[in-house]
Amino acid sequence: MSDALARLRRWEESGATWRVLVRTPESVELALLTCDAGEEVDRLRSGDRAVLDHVAAREEDRERDA
Repeated sequence: MSDALARLRRWEESGATWRVLVRTPESVELALLTCDAGEEVDRLRSGDRAVLDHVAAREEDRERDA
């Protein structure tokens, strides 16, 4: 697992959320949000294919749950 994906998964496992700010076919930039008020506290930028796939899968899950 890449460092970027490990960081994102730890973020999710702690109950916090994220929002896609910018996405290209080669990279993604995420706003890392607090779990309570949804305030941005950091950003994660990555071109790692594992991160791109993880983000795409999570967004598909969210669309199905909506």
